Amino acid sequence: MKSTAFHLLWLWAVIAVVVTACLPSSTPMPSPPPPTATSLPPSISELGPTPLPTRTTFTPGELVDYFAQSGDTLLAVAAHFHTSEEEIMAANPALPIEITTLPPGLPMKIPIYYAPLTGTAFHILPDSEFVNSPSAIEFDIQKRVILYPGFIVNTTDYAFRDQRPAWEAVAVLARNYSLHPRMLLALLEYQTHALTKPVAADDEITYPLGHVHWRYRGLYRQLLWAAERLNDGYYGWRTGILDTIELADGYIIRPDPWQNAGTVGLQNLFAGLYGQEGFERAIGPDGFYKTYRELWGDPFEKEIELMEGNLQQPELSLPFLPNRLWDFTAGPHYAWGTCLPWGALDFAPPAVEGGCAYSGEWVAAPADGVITRSGEAMVMLDLDGDGDERTGWALFFFHMDTKDRIAEGTVVKRGDMLGHPSCEGGRSTGTHVHIARLYNGEWIPAAGPLAFVLDGWVAGYGDEPYQGTLTKVSKVLTASTLPTQENRIQYEIPH
Repeated sequence: MKSTAFHLLWLWAVIAVVVTACLPSSTPMPSPPPPTATSLPPSISELGPTPLPTRTTFTPGELVDYFAQSGDTLLAVAAHFHTSEEEIMAANPALPIEITTLPPGLPMKIPIYYAPLTGTAFHILPDSEFVNSPSAIEFDIQKRVILYPGFIVNTTDYAFRDQRPAWEAVAVLARNYSLHPRMLLALLEYQTHALTKPVAADDEITYPLGHVHWRYRGLYRQLLWAAERLNDGYYGWRTGILDTIELADGYIIRPDPWQNAGTVGLQNLFAGLYGQEGFERAIGPDGFYKTYRELWGDPFEKEIELMEGNLQQPELSLPFLPNRLWDFTAGPHYAWGTCLPWGALDFAPPAVEGGCAYSGEWVAAPADGVITRSGEAMVMLDLDGDGDERTGWALFFFHMDTKDRIAEGTVVKRGDMLGHPSCEGGRSTGTHVHIARLYNGEWIPAAGPLAFVLDGWVAGYGDEPYQGTLTKVSKVLTASTLPTQENRIQYEIPH
Protein backbone atom coordinates (compact mmCIF):
# COMPACT_ATOMS: atom_id res chain seq x y z
CA MET A 1 0.00 0.00 0.00
CA LYS A 2 2.82 2.38 0.85
CA SER A 3 4.45 1.76 -2.52
CA THR A 4 1.12 2.27 -4.34
CA ALA A 5 0.45 5.51 -2.50
CA PHE A 6 3.91 6.78 -3.33
CA HIS A 7 3.51 6.03 -7.03
CA LEU A 8 0.19 7.88 -7.01
CA LEU A 9 1.97 10.87 -5.50
CA TRP A 10 4.63 10.60 -8.20
CA LEU A 11 1.90 10.55 -10.86
CA TRP A 12 0.28 13.61 -9.28
CA ALA A 13 3.68 15.32 -9.33
CA VAL A 14 3.96 14.74 -13.06
CA ILE A 15 0.34 15.85 -13.63
CA ALA A 16 0.88 18.96 -11.53
CA VAL A 17 3.86 20.02 -13.62
CA VAL A 18 1.90 19.55 -16.85
CA VAL A 19 -1.22 21.32 -15.55
CA THR A 20 0.64 24.34 -14.20
CA ALA A 21 2.40 24.66 -17.54
CA CYS A 22 -0.89 24.62 -19.51
CA LEU A 23 -3.49 26.41 -17.40
CA PRO A 24 -3.57 29.96 -16.01
CA SER A 25 -3.30 30.41 -12.26
CA SER A 26 -5.16 32.89 -10.13
CA THR A 27 -1.92 33.53 -8.22
CA PRO A 28 0.95 34.83 -10.36
CA MET A 29 3.96 32.52 -10.20
CA PRO A 30 7.51 33.10 -11.43
CA SER A 31 7.79 31.88 -15.01
CA PRO A 32 10.53 29.34 -15.66
CA PRO A 33 13.02 30.15 -18.41
CA PRO A 34 12.35 28.65 -21.85
CA PRO A 35 14.03 25.26 -22.46
CA THR A 36 17.35 26.30 -23.91
CA ALA A 37 20.80 24.76 -23.92
CA THR A 38 21.73 27.01 -21.03
CA SER A 39 19.02 25.74 -18.67
CA LEU A 40 18.66 22.04 -19.50
CA PRO A 41 21.27 19.30 -19.11
CA PRO A 42 22.56 18.16 -22.51
CA SER A 43 22.43 14.54 -23.57
CA ILE A 44 25.47 12.67 -24.81
CA SER A 45 23.99 12.39 -28.29
CA GLU A 46 23.50 16.15 -28.41
CA LEU A 47 27.06 16.82 -27.31
CA GLY A 48 29.18 14.53 -29.45
CA PRO A 49 32.03 16.55 -30.98
CA THR A 50 30.07 19.82 -30.94
CA PRO A 51 31.00 22.69 -28.61
CA LEU A 52 29.76 22.18 -25.07
CA PRO A 53 26.95 24.43 -23.86
CA THR A 54 27.71 27.01 -21.21
CA ARG A 55 25.55 28.01 -18.27
CA THR A 56 24.24 31.54 -17.92
CA THR A 57 23.97 33.47 -14.70
CA PHE A 58 20.57 33.09 -13.06
CA THR A 59 18.36 35.46 -11.15
CA PRO A 60 18.45 34.41 -7.47
CA GLY A 61 15.66 31.92 -6.88
CA GLU A 62 14.86 31.54 -10.59
CA LEU A 63 13.08 28.26 -11.31
CA VAL A 64 14.94 25.93 -13.64
CA ASP A 65 13.95 22.54 -15.05
CA TYR A 66 15.47 19.44 -13.50
CA PHE A 67 14.75 15.76 -14.00
CA ALA A 68 15.60 13.68 -10.94
CA GLN A 69 18.47 11.25 -11.40
CA SER A 70 18.81 7.81 -9.84
CA GLY A 71 19.87 8.16 -6.21
CA ASP A 72 18.96 11.86 -5.89
CA THR A 73 17.68 13.10 -2.55
CA LEU A 74 16.10 16.45 -1.78
CA LEU A 75 19.00 17.22 0.53
CA ALA A 76 21.61 16.69 -2.19
CA VAL A 77 19.68 18.44 -4.98
CA ALA A 78 19.20 21.46 -2.71
CA ALA A 79 22.95 21.56 -2.07
CA HIS A 80 23.78 21.31 -5.79
CA PHE A 81 21.56 24.26 -6.68
CA HIS A 82 22.51 26.24 -3.53
CA THR A 83 18.90 26.32 -2.42
CA SER A 84 16.95 24.64 0.40
CA GLU A 85 14.69 21.62 0.71
CA GLU A 86 11.89 23.94 1.82
CA GLU A 87 12.15 26.03 -1.35
CA ILE A 88 12.14 22.90 -3.53
CA MET A 89 9.05 21.60 -1.71
CA ALA A 90 7.31 24.95 -2.18
CA ALA A 91 8.07 24.90 -5.93
CA ASN A 92 6.92 21.27 -6.21
CA PRO A 93 3.90 20.99 -3.90
CA ALA A 94 2.98 17.48 -5.10
CA LEU A 95 6.17 16.01 -3.63
CA PRO A 96 5.59 13.82 -0.56
CA ILE A 97 6.69 15.42 2.71
CA GLU A 98 8.67 12.33 3.65
CA ILE A 99 10.76 10.84 0.86
CA THR A 100 14.14 9.12 0.71
CA THR A 101 15.28 8.96 -2.93
CA LEU A 102 13.55 10.84 -5.73
CA PRO A 103 11.97 8.82 -8.56
CA PRO A 104 14.38 8.83 -11.54
CA GLY A 105 13.06 11.05 -14.33
CA LEU A 106 10.69 13.01 -12.06
CA PRO A 107 10.29 16.51 -13.59
CA MET A 108 10.92 19.25 -11.05
CA LYS A 109 11.27 23.01 -10.78
CA ILE A 110 14.33 23.96 -8.76
CA PRO A 111 15.05 27.46 -7.40
CA ILE A 112 18.67 28.06 -8.37
CA TYR A 113 21.14 30.44 -6.78
CA TYR A 114 24.08 31.10 -9.04
CA ALA A 115 27.63 30.31 -7.93
CA PRO A 116 30.76 31.20 -9.92
CA LEU A 117 33.32 28.82 -11.43
CA THR A 118 30.72 26.29 -12.54
CA GLY A 119 32.26 23.41 -14.48
CA THR A 120 31.30 21.52 -17.62
CA ALA A 121 27.81 20.17 -18.29
CA PHE A 122 29.24 17.08 -20.01
CA HIS A 123 28.28 13.75 -18.41
CA ILE A 124 31.12 11.21 -18.63
CA LEU A 125 29.67 8.01 -17.13
CA PRO A 126 26.33 6.94 -15.69
CA ASP A 127 26.42 6.00 -12.03
CA SER A 128 25.82 2.33 -12.82
CA GLU A 129 29.15 2.24 -14.72
CA PHE A 130 30.93 3.88 -11.77
CA VAL A 131 29.94 1.60 -8.89
CA ASN A 132 30.29 -2.18 -8.96
CA SER A 133 26.65 -2.51 -9.98
CA PRO A 134 24.54 -5.26 -11.58
CA SER A 135 25.92 -4.16 -14.96
CA ALA A 136 29.29 -5.66 -13.94
CA ILE A 137 27.95 -9.17 -13.38
CA GLU A 138 28.82 -10.49 -16.87
CA PHE A 139 32.15 -8.62 -17.07
CA ASP A 140 35.10 -11.02 -16.81
CA ILE A 141 38.11 -8.93 -15.73
CA GLN A 142 40.71 -11.63 -16.34
CA LYS A 143 39.42 -12.41 -19.82
CA ARG A 144 39.28 -8.75 -20.79
CA VAL A 145 42.81 -7.97 -19.57
CA ILE A 146 44.53 -10.90 -21.29
CA LEU A 147 42.84 -10.05 -24.61
CA TYR A 148 45.02 -6.93 -24.82
CA PRO A 149 48.80 -6.77 -25.40
CA GLY A 150 49.41 -4.07 -22.78
CA PHE A 151 52.24 -4.08 -20.28
CA ILE A 152 50.00 -4.84 -17.27
CA VAL A 153 49.16 -8.30 -18.65
CA ASN A 154 52.35 -9.77 -17.15
CA THR A 155 52.46 -7.40 -14.17
CA THR A 156 52.00 -8.64 -10.63
CA ASP A 157 51.72 -6.65 -7.44
CA TYR A 158 51.16 -7.16 -3.74
CA ALA A 159 47.46 -6.46 -3.30
CA PHE A 160 45.46 -6.92 -0.11
CA ARG A 161 47.75 -9.40 1.65
CA ASP A 162 48.82 -11.42 -1.39
CA GLN A 163 50.93 -11.20 -4.54
CA ARG A 164 48.49 -11.12 -7.43
CA PRO A 165 48.43 -10.71 -11.23
CA ALA A 166 47.25 -7.33 -12.46
CA TRP A 167 43.73 -8.44 -13.34
CA GLU A 168 43.23 -9.86 -9.84
CA ALA A 169 44.56 -6.69 -8.20
CA VAL A 170 41.93 -4.74 -10.14
CA ALA A 171 39.25 -7.26 -9.18
CA VAL A 172 40.12 -7.08 -5.47
CA LEU A 173 40.01 -3.31 -5.43
CA ALA A 174 36.78 -3.21 -7.44
CA ARG A 175 35.19 -5.57 -4.93
CA ASN A 176 36.45 -3.86 -1.76
CA TYR A 177 35.69 -0.28 -2.80
CA SER A 178 32.67 -1.34 -4.90
CA LEU A 179 33.92 0.37 -8.06
CA HIS A 180 33.12 -0.82 -11.57
CA PRO A 181 36.02 -2.81 -13.11
CA ARG A 182 35.27 -1.43 -16.59
CA MET A 183 35.90 2.08 -15.29
CA LEU A 184 39.12 1.08 -13.51
CA LEU A 185 40.57 -0.59 -16.61
CA ALA A 186 39.59 2.39 -18.76
CA LEU A 187 41.41 4.70 -16.32
CA LEU A 188 44.59 2.64 -16.66
CA GLU A 189 44.25 2.79 -20.44
CA TYR A 190 43.58 6.55 -20.50
CA GLN A 191 46.50 7.39 -18.25
CA THR A 192 49.27 5.14 -19.63
CA HIS A 193 47.71 2.89 -22.31
CA ALA A 194 48.32 0.02 -19.89
CA LEU A 195 45.98 -2.28 -21.83
CA THR A 196 47.23 -1.62 -25.35
CA LYS A 197 50.90 -0.55 -25.10
CA PRO A 198 53.20 -3.62 -24.89
CA VAL A 199 56.22 -1.83 -23.44
CA ALA A 200 55.93 0.66 -20.59
CA ALA A 201 57.88 3.90 -20.75
CA ASP A 202 59.81 5.48 -17.89
CA ASP A 203 57.84 5.10 -14.63
CA GLU A 204 54.63 3.71 -16.11
CA ILE A 205 55.05 0.31 -14.43
CA THR A 206 55.63 2.04 -11.10
CA TYR A 207 52.94 4.70 -11.59
CA PRO A 208 50.42 3.29 -14.12
CA LEU A 209 47.83 5.93 -13.19
CA GLY A 210 50.32 8.78 -13.35
CA HIS A 211 50.18 9.78 -9.68
CA VAL A 212 53.86 10.08 -8.83
CA HIS A 213 54.33 9.67 -5.09
CA TRP A 214 56.56 7.30 -3.18
CA ARG A 215 53.66 6.09 -1.03
CA TYR A 216 51.74 4.93 -4.11
CA ARG A 217 54.29 2.85 -5.99
CA GLY A 218 52.90 -0.08 -7.95
CA LEU A 219 49.60 -0.93 -9.59
CA TYR A 220 47.59 -1.70 -6.46
CA ARG A 221 48.67 1.37 -4.50
CA GLN A 222 47.95 3.53 -7.53
CA LEU A 223 44.46 2.04 -7.62
CA LEU A 224 44.06 2.63 -3.87
CA TRP A 225 44.86 6.31 -4.30
CA ALA A 226 42.42 6.55 -7.20
CA ALA A 227 39.64 4.67 -5.38
CA GLU A 228 39.73 7.05 -2.43
CA ARG A 229 39.42 10.10 -4.68
CA LEU A 230 36.74 8.47 -6.82
CA ASN A 231 34.55 7.59 -3.86
CA ASP A 232 35.10 10.93 -2.15
CA GLY A 233 33.86 12.65 -5.29
CA TYR A 234 30.97 10.27 -5.95
CA TYR A 235 29.56 10.15 -2.44
CA GLY A 236 30.44 13.76 -1.73
CA TRP A 237 28.13 14.70 -4.59
CA ARG A 238 25.56 12.04 -3.76
CA THR A 239 25.16 13.39 -0.21
CA GLY A 240 25.53 17.09 -1.02
CA ILE A 241 28.78 17.48 0.94
CA LEU A 242 30.99 18.30 -2.05
CA ASP A 243 30.65 21.84 -3.38
CA THR A 244 34.01 22.63 -4.98
CA ILE A 245 36.92 20.66 -6.42
CA GLU A 246 40.51 21.91 -6.32
CA LEU A 247 42.73 21.01 -9.27
CA ALA A 248 46.42 20.12 -9.01
CA ASP A 249 47.37 23.71 -9.93
CA GLY A 250 45.07 25.22 -7.29
CA TYR A 251 42.30 26.19 -9.71
CA ILE A 252 38.81 25.74 -8.23
CA ILE A 253 35.69 24.48 -10.02
CA ARG A 254 32.14 23.83 -8.91
CA PRO A 255 30.44 20.83 -10.50
CA ASP A 256 27.51 21.77 -12.70
CA PRO A 257 24.26 21.46 -10.66
CA TRP A 258 22.83 19.05 -13.26
CA GLN A 259 25.78 16.67 -12.98
CA ASN A 260 25.52 13.03 -11.93
CA ALA A 261 27.56 11.46 -9.14
CA GLY A 262 29.60 9.20 -11.45
CA THR A 263 30.86 12.15 -13.47
CA VAL A 264 31.75 14.15 -10.36
CA GLY A 265 33.64 11.15 -8.98
CA LEU A 266 35.80 11.11 -12.11
CA GLN A 267 36.22 14.87 -12.00
CA ASN A 268 37.53 14.58 -8.45
CA LEU A 269 40.05 11.95 -9.56
CA PHE A 270 41.37 13.93 -12.51
CA ALA A 271 41.57 17.07 -10.36
CA GLY A 272 44.22 15.30 -8.31
CA LEU A 273 46.28 14.59 -11.45
CA TYR A 274 46.02 17.68 -13.64
CA GLY A 275 45.95 21.43 -13.80
CA GLN A 276 43.22 23.24 -15.69
CA GLU A 277 44.24 22.31 -19.26
CA GLY A 278 44.77 18.59 -18.64
CA PHE A 279 41.71 18.42 -16.40
CA GLU A 280 39.39 19.95 -19.00
CA ARG A 281 40.72 17.58 -21.64
CA ALA A 282 40.29 14.53 -19.38
CA ILE A 283 36.66 15.29 -18.46
CA GLY A 284 35.55 16.36 -21.95
CA PRO A 285 34.19 14.30 -24.89
CA ASP A 286 37.71 13.63 -26.23
CA GLY A 287 39.20 12.57 -22.90
CA PHE A 288 38.42 9.62 -20.65
CA TYR A 289 34.95 9.26 -22.18
CA LYS A 290 36.49 8.63 -25.61
CA THR A 291 38.87 5.99 -24.21
CA TYR A 292 36.04 4.26 -22.39
CA ARG A 293 33.91 4.25 -25.52
CA GLU A 294 36.72 2.80 -27.64
CA LEU A 295 37.18 -0.04 -25.13
CA TRP A 296 33.64 -0.89 -24.10
CA GLY A 297 31.19 1.09 -26.24
CA ASP A 298 28.80 3.87 -25.29
CA PRO A 299 28.54 3.83 -21.48
CA PHE A 300 25.04 5.30 -21.52
CA GLU A 301 23.74 2.36 -23.52
CA LYS A 302 24.69 0.22 -20.50
CA GLU A 303 23.00 2.50 -17.98
CA ILE A 304 20.64 1.01 -15.42
CA GLU A 305 18.77 2.74 -12.60
CA LEU A 306 20.54 2.00 -9.34
CA MET A 307 17.81 3.28 -7.05
CA GLU A 308 14.06 3.54 -7.37
CA GLY A 309 11.99 6.35 -5.89
CA ASN A 310 11.53 6.37 -2.12
CA LEU A 311 13.92 3.47 -1.56
CA GLN A 312 13.37 1.77 1.80
CA GLN A 313 15.78 -0.29 3.87
CA PRO A 314 14.44 -3.75 4.76
CA GLU A 315 13.75 -4.45 8.42
CA LEU A 316 16.97 -5.29 10.25
CA SER A 317 17.70 -6.44 13.79
CA LEU A 318 20.84 -5.58 15.74
CA PRO A 319 23.90 -7.63 14.63
CA PHE A 320 24.20 -9.75 17.75
CA LEU A 321 22.20 -12.27 19.73
CA PRO A 322 19.12 -11.33 21.79
CA ASN A 323 19.40 -10.35 25.44
CA ARG A 324 23.11 -9.60 25.17
CA LEU A 325 24.64 -6.24 26.10
CA TRP A 326 27.00 -4.70 23.56
CA ASP A 327 28.56 -1.24 23.21
CA PHE A 328 27.86 1.21 20.39
CA THR A 329 31.48 2.20 19.79
CA ALA A 330 31.42 4.14 16.50
CA GLY A 331 28.79 6.18 14.71
CA PRO A 332 28.75 6.80 10.96
CA HIS A 333 32.24 6.43 9.52
CA TYR A 334 34.04 5.10 6.45
CA ALA A 335 32.36 2.06 4.93
CA TRP A 336 35.73 1.03 3.43
CA GLY A 337 39.16 2.63 3.47
CA THR A 338 39.26 6.26 4.59
CA CYS A 339 36.91 7.79 2.03
CA LEU A 340 33.25 8.69 1.77
CA PRO A 341 30.59 7.69 2.45
CA TRP A 342 30.30 7.49 6.20
CA GLY A 343 28.35 4.29 5.79
CA ALA A 344 29.38 2.06 8.71
CA LEU A 345 28.57 1.56 12.39
CA ASP A 346 30.67 -0.33 14.97
CA PHE A 347 29.57 -2.48 17.89
CA ALA A 348 31.79 -4.13 20.52
CA PRO A 349 30.94 -7.07 22.77
CA PRO A 350 31.26 -6.87 26.54
CA ALA A 351 34.86 -7.58 27.51
CA VAL A 352 36.69 -8.40 30.72
CA GLU A 353 39.83 -6.82 29.29
CA GLY A 354 40.22 -4.06 26.72
CA GLY A 355 42.06 -4.07 23.43
CA CYS A 356 42.16 -6.91 20.92
CA ALA A 357 41.11 -9.80 23.09
CA TYR A 358 39.38 -12.92 21.79
CA SER A 359 35.61 -12.82 22.19
CA GLY A 360 33.26 -15.77 22.27
CA GLU A 361 30.29 -13.48 21.56
CA TRP A 362 28.52 -14.03 18.26
CA VAL A 363 27.77 -11.61 15.44
CA ALA A 364 24.27 -12.53 14.22
CA ALA A 365 22.48 -12.04 10.90
CA PRO A 366 20.17 -8.99 11.05
CA ALA A 367 17.99 -10.50 8.27
CA ASP A 368 17.55 -13.59 6.09
CA GLY A 369 19.92 -14.02 3.17
CA VAL A 370 22.86 -15.91 1.71
CA ILE A 371 26.58 -15.49 2.41
CA THR A 372 28.33 -14.37 -0.79
CA ARG A 373 31.74 -13.66 0.71
CA SER A 374 33.62 -15.07 3.71
CA GLY A 375 37.33 -14.54 4.13
CA GLU A 376 40.01 -11.95 4.88
CA ALA A 377 38.05 -10.80 7.97
CA MET A 378 34.94 -10.10 5.86
CA VAL A 379 31.46 -11.51 5.60
CA MET A 380 28.94 -10.32 3.00
CA LEU A 381 25.27 -11.13 3.49
CA ASP A 382 23.13 -10.83 0.36
CA LEU A 383 19.59 -10.07 1.44
CA ASP A 384 17.74 -10.77 -1.82
CA GLY A 385 19.08 -14.33 -1.87
CA ASP A 386 20.22 -14.38 -5.51
CA GLY A 387 23.82 -15.03 -4.51
CA ASP A 388 25.26 -11.80 -5.94
CA GLU A 389 26.10 -8.92 -3.62
CA ARG A 390 25.89 -6.42 -6.49
CA THR A 391 22.12 -6.76 -6.75
CA GLY A 392 19.65 -5.47 -4.19
CA TRP A 393 20.47 -4.99 -0.52
CA ALA A 394 23.61 -6.45 1.04
CA LEU A 395 25.19 -6.17 4.49
CA PHE A 396 28.96 -6.01 4.88
CA PHE A 397 30.66 -7.18 8.09
CA PHE A 398 34.34 -6.53 8.79
CA HIS A 399 36.81 -7.56 11.53
CA MET A 400 35.29 -11.04 11.62
CA ASP A 401 37.42 -13.62 13.42
CA THR A 402 38.75 -16.52 11.33
CA LYS A 403 37.63 -18.95 14.04
CA ASP A 404 34.03 -20.12 13.47
CA ARG A 405 33.42 -17.68 10.61
CA ILE A 406 30.43 -18.76 8.52
CA ALA A 407 31.14 -20.39 5.14
CA GLU A 408 30.48 -18.76 1.80
CA GLY A 409 27.27 -20.00 0.19
CA THR A 410 25.47 -20.62 3.48
CA VAL A 411 21.79 -19.69 3.54
CA VAL A 412 20.95 -17.96 6.82
CA LYS A 413 17.91 -16.80 8.74
CA ARG A 414 17.64 -13.71 10.91
CA GLY A 415 19.54 -14.36 14.14
CA ASP A 416 21.81 -17.09 12.75
CA MET A 417 25.40 -16.86 13.98
CA LEU A 418 27.92 -15.47 11.47
CA GLY A 419 31.11 -15.53 13.53
CA HIS A 420 32.95 -13.67 16.27
CA PRO A 421 34.04 -10.00 16.37
CA SER A 422 37.78 -9.39 16.41
CA CYS A 423 40.57 -7.01 15.41
CA GLU A 424 41.41 -8.94 12.23
CA GLY A 425 41.57 -7.22 8.88
CA GLY A 426 42.87 -3.74 9.58
CA ARG A 427 43.67 -1.05 12.11
CA SER A 428 41.66 -1.55 15.28
CA THR A 429 42.07 -0.55 18.91
CA GLY A 430 39.68 -3.17 20.22
CA THR A 431 37.56 -6.19 19.37
CA HIS A 432 34.43 -5.15 17.48
CA VAL A 433 32.32 -5.68 14.35
CA HIS A 434 31.98 -3.10 11.58
CA ILE A 435 28.72 -3.20 9.60
CA ALA A 436 27.73 -1.29 6.44
CA ARG A 437 25.03 -1.47 3.74
CA LEU A 438 25.06 -1.58 -0.05
CA TYR A 439 22.24 -1.36 -2.55
CA ASN A 440 22.90 -2.47 -6.14
CA GLY A 441 26.60 -2.10 -5.42
CA GLU A 442 26.39 1.43 -4.02
CA TRP A 443 27.42 2.13 -0.44
CA ILE A 444 24.53 3.68 1.49
CA PRO A 445 25.38 6.47 3.98
CA ALA A 446 24.61 5.44 7.56
CA ALA A 447 22.65 8.61 8.35
CA GLY A 448 20.59 11.14 6.41
CA PRO A 449 17.52 10.51 4.23
CA LEU A 450 18.05 6.72 4.16
CA ALA A 451 19.48 6.21 7.64
CA PHE A 452 20.69 2.89 9.03
CA VAL A 453 17.91 1.41 11.20
CA LEU A 454 18.62 -1.61 13.43
CA ASP A 455 15.82 -2.89 15.64
CA GLY A 456 14.27 0.58 15.54
CA TRP A 457 17.52 2.37 16.43
CA VAL A 458 18.12 5.14 13.86
CA ALA A 459 21.69 6.27 13.16
CA GLY A 460 22.58 9.97 13.20
CA TYR A 461 25.74 11.81 12.14
CA GLY A 462 28.27 13.34 14.49
CA ASP A 463 30.56 16.25 13.67
CA GLU A 464 33.38 13.86 12.76
CA PRO A 465 33.59 10.27 11.52
CA TYR A 466 33.12 7.70 14.30
CA GLN A 467 31.00 10.13 16.31
CA GLY A 468 27.21 10.07 16.14
CA THR A 469 24.13 8.64 17.76
CA LEU A 470 21.51 5.91 17.73
CA THR A 471 17.98 7.06 18.54
CA LYS A 472 14.95 4.92 19.38
CA VAL A 473 11.82 6.87 20.31
CA SER A 474 13.05 9.01 23.24
CA LYS A 475 16.26 7.07 23.93
CA VAL A 476 19.56 8.37 22.53
CA LEU A 477 22.87 6.52 22.61
CA THR A 478 26.13 8.34 21.90
CA ALA A 479 28.99 6.44 20.28
CA SER A 480 32.04 5.96 22.46
CA THR A 481 35.00 3.59 22.58
CA LEU A 482 34.64 3.56 26.38
CA PRO A 483 31.85 1.37 27.77
CA THR A 484 29.32 3.62 29.53
CA GLN A 485 25.59 3.72 30.13
CA GLU A 486 25.38 6.25 27.29
CA ASN A 487 26.48 3.75 24.64
CA ARG A 488 25.32 0.38 25.98
CA ILE A 489 22.73 -1.36 23.83
CA GLN A 490 20.70 -4.55 24.14
CA TYR A 491 18.71 -6.43 21.53
CA GLU A 492 15.47 -7.36 23.25
CA ILE A 493 12.91 -9.69 21.65
CA PRO A 494 9.35 -8.82 22.80
CA HIS A 495 7.68 -11.59 24.81
